[in-house]
Amino acid sequence: MEIRRDPVTQSWVVSGQRERPEEGETGCPFDPPAIENAKVILSWPSEGPWQVRVLPHPEPLYRVEIDPGRAAEGIYDKMGPLGAHEVVVETPQHDKRFSTFSDEEIDYVLSVWGSRIADLKKDARFKYVTVFKNQGPRAGQEWSHAHSQVTATIFVPRRIKYELASAHDWFKDKERCVFCDIVRQEEKQGKRIVDVQGDYYALCPYASRVPFEIWILHRRHNHLFEQPRPGANRRQLAALVGRVLRRLEKIATSFHLVVHTAPNTRNKKGELSGYWKTLSEDYHWHIEIMPILEKRSKSYSIKEVYFNSLLPEQAAEQLRSVDPNT
Repeated sequence: MEIRRDPVTQSWVVSGQRERPEEGETGCPFDPPAIENAKVILSWPSEGPWQVRVLPHPEPLYRVEIDPGRAAEGIYDKMGPLGAHEVVVETPQHDKRFSTFSDEEIDYVLSVWGSRIADLKKDARFKYVTVFKNQGPRAGQEWSHAHSQVTATIFVPRRIKYELASAHDWFKDKERCVFCDIVRQEEKQGKRIVDVQGDYYALCPYASRVPFEIWILHRRHNHLFEQPRPGANRRQLAALVGRVLRRLEKIATSFHLVVHTAPNTRNKKGELSGYWKTLSEDYHWHIEIMPILEKRSKSYSIKEVYFNSLLPEQAAEQLRSVDPNT
């Protein structure tokens, strides 16, 4: 396994083969007895029966113990897959979907996500840490047991770099956070809002890339998902996430969910040298959910210029009409 950089787009691509036994061949690795014998990185709660567990990925894309081995191959750059790759087992119950969790159970998972991001950022080698969840076969779900994944990398993913650059430029020009401006405008107009819980908003972004794309943002500014601002009620976020997913699953059962948070400022090398001093003011954590419809959208085949057949205003209206409690 190695990581190669595209010299034109500056994208990093993990290349190599991964071999993992099919779930049916060995049973679910997150059910007893396998889960009881697995190496545990974190168990929540720390005492009594566990509700959420974090394990090393059995076939990780990135490994903590290796040397990055940065090297040139002519004009090209490559390196070893230094990083971390973990699995968050979200429930002990094999057949329980994330959307059916109670608010308390979702809050447990969100807390574990934040805990793992914060812990991995203590390693100054890692430039970016994120959480993602692929649900459904169309999304590339690895196991049917409810789970999400955490990755730490020694590079910043291209989309995050685009976001960071745009947010920095917006703040430099206007001295405001672009994400805060988005929430204020959407709150005022209302037509792309899907749901609200306290200071947390779920909305279909103005330039949605795919039908029913949803962003979840906190109305109050904060660049770090893993450090809730004083007074932030994460139980409200948990309630909103649950309702959003229950609405969405009536339309699309497969989706990608990704937590976007600020990069690791402990790393001062390479692409982050001279890092933006306004990061805490210009960036804003958020969660992006990209559903995959049964009929494959052109949005997924035209990667750089997206085509979305459904206006976000129409998508938000349809999602609002769905009862999340049935």
